[in-house]
Amino acid sequence: MNADKASFIGITLAAGGILAGLLLEGGNLRQILQPTAAMIVFGGTLGAVMLQFPLPVVLDAVRKFGSVFMHSEHNPNETIRQLVRYAQKARREGIVSLDGELPNIEDPILRRSLMLAVDGTEPQELRKIMELELDNQAEHEEQVPQVFESAGGFAPTIGIIGAVLGLIQVMQHLDKIDEVGKGIAVAFVATIYGVGSANLIYLPAAGKMKLRIRAEQILREMTLEGVASILEGVNPHVLETKLLGFLVHANEADEEDEQESEKDEI
Repeated sequence: MNADKASFIGITLAAGGILAGLLLEGGNLRQILQPTAAMIVFGGTLGAVMLQFPLPVVLDAVRKFGSVFMHSEHNPNETIRQLVRYAQKARREGIVSLDGELPNIEDPILRRSLMLAVDGTEPQELRKIMELELDNQAEHEEQVPQVFESAGGFAPTIGIIGAVLGLIQVMQHLDKIDEVGKGIAVAFVATIYGVGSANLIYLPAAGKMKLRIRAEQILREMTLEGVASILEGVNPHVLETKLLGFLVHANEADEEDEQESEKDEI
């Protein structure tokens, strides 16, 4: 697992900037630490999300929230080298010779597609079978960021509900005029929680998850194309060039990461 520096730096800058602004204006943290407001906003948002999505999807979204800050590293270039090696072996010894490679393959998409190829499935039929599986998997994965997008839509509104509830309590005690101003300030903390959580947590998390999911989808599409091309007897050098076309943006990102690492070492 690798830490996502951008996510850690981003949340630190966002929260730090807001808190620093509060302190510079003469405020203090106790003014915005209101358990009641937090219970209304976060509890109400969770309830609304659970009403919209099935429980397994909500639980899956909670489990995968950590992927915003920590993610598994998949090396697509290593996958390409592996596919090219399989293509060279299939070219020399036949596609059936790859049957011995199956037990050592960890990637489930590569293993299943290669198994179909070894079993004599036609390239077009192999594409249809695996594309159906990839589409179903993608549809399930795309529900996860939708959970956080929905939470980002619900939270500000529920924050307003919390603020109104607080104002109702204030209005019932107008006889204590000294407490009115303090009560109004406390009431609006719920709005801060709602708007803040939506724009600092839920919506950015959904965006980052979409990027992660799309990168994994591209890797799976590349893997399927590689196996189908091996089955079609494509030249290994042509196959490598073909698969590298999937990774134009990924390679650029890798180069930027390497340059940053070199700068850090210097």
